[in-house]
Amino acid sequence: MCCWIMMGNDTKPRTKDCSWFAFYLALPLLFGNQALAQIRYSIPEEVREGTVVGNVAKDLGVEIPSLIARRFRVVSGSKDAIFEVNQDNGALYVNKHIDREELCQGGGACLMELKILVESPLEIHYVIVEITDVNDHSPSFPEREQIFEIAEHTLPGKRFQLHTARDPDAGVNSIRTYTLTSNEHFEVDIRQSDEDKIPFLVLKKSLDREQKNKHTLLVTAVDGGKPPKSGTLNVSIIVLDSNDNRPMFSQEIYHISIPENVALGTSIFKMNATDPDEGTNSDIEYSLGKILKRKIYDMFELDKLTGDITVRGNVDYEENNVYKLDVEASDKGTPPLTGECRVVIKILDVNDNTPEIEVTSLADTVSEDSKPGTIISLISVTDKDSGVNGKIISSITSDVPFELKPSYKENTYSVVTKGLLDREQVSHYEITIKATDCGEPPLSTFKTLNIQISDVNDNRPLFNETPLEFYLVENNIAGNAIFSVSATDNDLNDNSAISYSIVRQGSQNDIMSFLNINSETGDISALKSFDFETLKTFQFQVVATDSGAPSLSSNVTVHVFILDQNDNAPVILYPVSSNGSAEGMEEIPRNVNAGHLVTKVRAYDADIGYNGWLLFSLQEVTAHSLFGLDRYTGQIRTLRSFTETDEAEHKLLILVKDNGNVSLSATATVVVKLVEPREAFAAADVKSASKDDEDNNVTFYLMITLGSVSTLFLISIIVLIAMQCSKSTDCTSKYLQETNYDGTLCHSIQYRSGDKRYMLVGPRMSIGSTIVPGSHANTLVLPDRRGTSTEFQVVATDSGTPSLSSNVTVHVFILDQNDNAPVILYPVSSNGSAEGVEEIPRNEVTAHSLFGLDRYTGQIRTLRSFTETDEAEHKLLILVKDNGTCPCQQQLLWLFNLWSPERLCCC
Repeated sequence: MCCWIMMGNDTKPRTKDCSWFAFYLALPLLFGNQALAQIRYSIPEEVREGTVVGNVAKDLGVEIPSLIARRFRVVSGSKDAIFEVNQDNGALYVNKHIDREELCQGGGACLMELKILVESPLEIHYVIVEITDVNDHSPSFPEREQIFEIAEHTLPGKRFQLHTARDPDAGVNSIRTYTLTSNEHFEVDIRQSDEDKIPFLVLKKSLDREQKNKHTLLVTAVDGGKPPKSGTLNVSIIVLDSNDNRPMFSQEIYHISIPENVALGTSIFKMNATDPDEGTNSDIEYSLGKILKRKIYDMFELDKLTGDITVRGNVDYEENNVYKLDVEASDKGTPPLTGECRVVIKILDVNDNTPEIEVTSLADTVSEDSKPGTIISLISVTDKDSGVNGKIISSITSDVPFELKPSYKENTYSVVTKGLLDREQVSHYEITIKATDCGEPPLSTFKTLNIQISDVNDNRPLFNETPLEFYLVENNIAGNAIFSVSATDNDLNDNSAISYSIVRQGSQNDIMSFLNINSETGDISALKSFDFETLKTFQFQVVATDSGAPSLSSNVTVHVFILDQNDNAPVILYPVSSNGSAEGMEEIPRNVNAGHLVTKVRAYDADIGYNGWLLFSLQEVTAHSLFGLDRYTGQIRTLRSFTETDEAEHKLLILVKDNGNVSLSATATVVVKLVEPREAFAAADVKSASKDDEDNNVTFYLMITLGSVSTLFLISIIVLIAMQCSKSTDCTSKYLQETNYDGTLCHSIQYRSGDKRYMLVGPRMSIGSTIVPGSHANTLVLPDRRGTSTEFQVVATDSGTPSLSSNVTVHVFILDQNDNAPVILYPVSSNGSAEGVEEIPRNEVTAHSLFGLDRYTGQIRTLRSFTETDEAEHKLLILVKDNGTCPCQQQLLWLFNLWSPERLCCC
């Protein structure tokens, strides 16, 4: 039973009652409504089990229907509780037999303090039950008979202490008086000592041993009950011969103090009595009174000869703080005389009891979103020591977000949260509560509370990186997983269960329609095969959502870079025949020297990097000693001068292949025809014009358009020449700038004759020159030309009958101007800009600086090995310019990405 028992003494009942009255009067002032919850009941002892003490629920204002739900109960620390509450009606009833004398020893009020606990919300109320006494015990003497030896010369008035009767009842039911059977020599006198009434046998008339040597009396102890109860003591008086002085103590009551836990055998006091008689009548022996409680004989021992009082039992202040010893000193006279005194031993408290911590209520699980100040437990601390030794200081020693808050009742505390909780940081707390008293030295006790923090959905899923970058080799298998995303959530159970989805909106929704994601694993699969040449990069967003309520989510941007594979064979740009095959014919004069540029094979590979790096080689050639091929530029040059014995036509088979792991190739056939110098010069003009047209007109459709325009222009010139012709015998040479505009006056032919007609004749009439008649001069107009030179004849014919004519040969040499900027063939990005990305392994073996550029071939090579400190990406800006008077130039941007060899191989 968890209760407190408070006792008072018969000698100070008013003081105790006044103290309780003052205590209950102060409660409302100190604690307001909480103190009003303390109720006091009164019930007599020995009532039957089940007797109702009072309806505590009604008195506390707790609703009867909620008693079971709120676990309305008496908090008990023992298995056999004296009082219990009925949760059906709220009545406080007797659960066990009540014996006031067993619970409260003494004559003061017997009070029991009960703790009534109500949950949801948690409330604690204190109820005091006073156990009133009933007269259920009769007075009793420690012995049935007491014998006195009294000298016959004893004077009247002599007092002899009788055995004191004991009655466990208190108050009016305790012993009230003693009576003695009627006789002429003795009477009973009662002395009040503290709470006890001590009877004395008083001699009222001298004894005469010769008349009667023994008297038998009956002493009766009567209590104050209704009806009264009594007990008897047989007293035998033996009359002795004279020994007229009894031992005497220096004082009637001695007060001494000893600390508790004093060592056994320790002498604590020495009794000293004196007797004026001589001989055996003055020899004194000491003894303890026979009316003392049995425990006193177990605690202390009196040496009958020396009078030393020694400790023979364990002295504990908490069990009893005061012991009263009645000591008798008897001489050896006949009859022996006895002197009495009382030794009051006060036990001093020593700090020998550690505080005790009792957990009244404990919630072992706390939600991590609990607000500061949430109550998780109620505790109370007690110390059996008194005074300063019983003062307790309580605290939480562990570094936890909890604190103790004192209750209105002393040494009662609430354990509350003092800060915000986060299960993801700390999921379990061990709260160590320390209770230390104020004794010297202080004693402490510890109590550990284990608290689990329950999870709430307060963490979003997080991706390890943001944004995410993945590299995907082109030509992936449609339907297979291409990569996977993963997010983590620090919460538990459903709060950490993550599902993935793709945000299907925005400008790249058409790309995302080909992507699918596994909502559980985050595996992303592609429903189509990607082509690097069509699509080099794209991005989308993935959302990770947990299963909490409400759910939380986060997203990440995924950048996908398509890596090139060598899946495109080289494409021959030149030569190309009219039927589309890679075949062409080149005419060169026989008299060219070694190193003469025959032609340049041009090819293109849609791949990039090594996959798009083309190398040229001669597979088949009529005479190996005649022609050489530059493996990097595709230029075909003569290796020596031609002789008369060399064949007039040579067939060259050119192999163009890339540098992929599995290289792809294409072939071109060039037929070189040797012609005489004059024919070769004309053919060279046509060839140069064709090459220049090809350089400036990259696309096939533009070539068709220019060809159509040239054809129409040529027809117009022929018509004009047919209309206007003139004769001339002189050969005129003129040099024209190649950038003359169509229709620009390039030369004027003048004659001193009458009306004349001019007509262009000769092998170069196809150039589209035009003769414009004029009154004084005939003007030669040339269309736009891209060749190096041309010649034609002008015929001048008069209008006579018959007409006469003459002609003149005109040599026109086209002079080059710097009117064409360089055109970047590689790299070229998907949007047409001269930009490219190359990936190279970090362990490429090179020299001292990073990159070098061959100024003639345009090859970029590494100059030293890469280290871990080098940047992963390098930007190179390449300037391509010609050597004109006013140079034209073109810039291209090249990015180099460095990867570890392992990753490059994986791609």
